Amino acid sequence: MEKEKKTINKSSIRFTIMAIVLIAIFCFSISPVTLQNDTFYTIKIGEHIIQNGIDMKDPFSWHENLRYTYPHWLYDVGIYLIYNIGGQVGIYISTIVLSIILGITMYLVNTKFTKNKLTSFILTIGAMYLLRNYIAARAQLVTFILFLLTVYFIEMFLETKKKRYAVGLIIIPIIIANVHLAVFPFYFVLYLPYIVEYMIYILSNSEIIVTTARINKLQKKILKVTDEEEIQKIRDEINRLEQKNEKTIKKKEKIKANPYKIKIRENDNVKALIIIMIICLFTGLLTPLGTTPYTYLIKTMQGTTTHNISEHLPLTLVQNLEFMCALIFFIAILTFTDTKIRLRDLFMLGGLIFLTFYTRRQFSMFTLICVIILNRLINEMFDKYDPEGCQKAINKMTTITGMIVTICLVLTISVIQYKPKMKNNFIDENSYPVEAATYILENLDVSNIRLYNEYNYGSYLLFRGIPVFIDSRADLYSPEFNPGVEVFNDYINISGMNIDNIEEKLDGYGITHMLMYKKSKLKRFVEQNTEKYKLLYEDDNFCLFERKQVKESV
Repeated sequence: MEKEKKTINKSSIRFTIMAIVLIAIFCFSISPVTLQNDTFYTIKIGEHIIQNGIDMKDPFSWHENLRYTYPHWLYDVGIYLIYNIGGQVGIYISTIVLSIILGITMYLVNTKFTKNKLTSFILTIGAMYLLRNYIAARAQLVTFILFLLTVYFIEMFLETKKKRYAVGLIIIPIIIANVHLAVFPFYFVLYLPYIVEYMIYILSNSEIIVTTARINKLQKKILKVTDEEEIQKIRDEINRLEQKNEKTIKKKEKIKANPYKIKIRENDNVKALIIIMIICLFTGLLTPLGTTPYTYLIKTMQGTTTHNISEHLPLTLVQNLEFMCALIFFIAILTFTDTKIRLRDLFMLGGLIFLTFYTRRQFSMFTLICVIILNRLINEMFDKYDPEGCQKAINKMTTITGMIVTICLVLTISVIQYKPKMKNNFIDENSYPVEAATYILENLDVSNIRLYNEYNYGSYLLFRGIPVFIDSRADLYSPEFNPGVEVFNDYINISGMNIDNIEEKLDGYGITHMLMYKKSKLKRFVEQNTEKYKLLYEDDNFCLFERKQVKESV
């Protein structure tokens, strides 16, 4: 028996080392080489903060007096410092490192909750694959890690009530409020399933609680009564209530021992968790941005920017095969097996499904958190139908042959993921006007022109030092953050040719030059009005025009 335990321990250690190394390799393979649009303004904002501090003003567009909230100022500073030291290579390396940390954190959190290293390894690889499109040099990569740790700290605090987990839960929202305050409210969403489960437990046991309170009241009353007949009546009533309570308790214990599909568990540590959550509500004030963590998301949702940005649009199930398969997997396990789900997990799963349908970007949060729930369900299924199956598989996978097969399999998948990136450049010249920006800087006085540009590459232009009409900081150009400013809405109408008075709009902004994709709708409009526009520059993807007559608005 002792020898068998040592063998299992050695296999477990070997498997853990192999799993972590392979997860790191896979995370490297899905990390993008090409910089993402938001990364460009992140670098410049970080540089601006280092040089000027947080002035709550936008220094990069040519629109005057725009107020900027610096929603991820600390991340911006960090990325700028990395860029200042290592350039674009440094940004790429930082993305790889954060991706690996995310993958390993996901694996370790799952193994902690389920004690099953095999399913945790497989599901971590699967989850990171689903998250591949969200791996980028953006603040969200940091908050992904923080949200995983949040769930871990909540679960461990409820299990042990140790102070270190409470401290971790208080520190995390402080970091979020400075690194990526747009998701600050979501931190508290992670608490809700645990609190609601506890409230439902209290309500489901309200009969017992009320009866117990009635018994206590009668026991106090009996001490004050002197009449023997009255005392006997009270005792009889107490006995009746105690018997009633006993029957109710036995009935509930029977249901609790073998629930149909949903498990509800009592945990009085939730009371302390609620106190922690209330404390965390005030951590949003521990930032140089004032009350912005509390108002940013509300203002964003009130505006129209989310209706016109792809990642904020509602998810259509038929167009997202991966999400559809994930839902089918959950439904199949819960429907066709005797697997039971914790009520808190059901609430978490349902809430994240709703958020994903509401806005497709939440698919990342669905994947991040629900992989833990899926792992629990799969392990409960194994415990019922094949308790030793996973350990046997681990034993085989940690043999020489098993390790070779496993390593080769993951390496093959990783190579398939990495191979398309081998020839990628840090800056995609098909997406960003690299040569056009060089032409502008060499031939135009950028401080005295008013350039119209498109949303998707505005951040690259400001990265090159060219003042922009708009960039991917959509909130900056909306009336919710800058009252009276309609730049974002005007851009949507101009670029989409949704209005007849395009020339009037351009005149209203005093546009002197226009940079656009060659395949854009606006390019066709310019070609129809050649007498008003002069072509200054053209390449395979972009063209730059000068407006011959500009009427500036008063």
